Amino acid sequence: MTNLTITVDDRLLKQARMRALEDGTSVNAVLRTYLERYAGVGNTDEGLRGFARLARRSAATSGPGGRTWTRDELHERTDLR
Repeated sequence: MTNLTITVDDRLLKQARMRALEDGTSVNAVLRTYLERYAGVGNTDEGLRGFARLARRSAATSGPGGRTWTRDELHERTDLR
């Protein structure tokens, strides 16, 4: 891994450190995550796995027996006058 040196205002860094502490992380970790996303290198697989876990735990349903719609129902327009 390569070290990166940046110049930031002392007050900005202090505020960033306080916020990172509140979030249970570090400024270094926040910047690393930002750079990964900015560069398009972030771990999308981890995000997809997290989404799948949430979906499996969800109690949301489409009702008893499931709900299906016809194409016409999905594209139905009502006059709202």
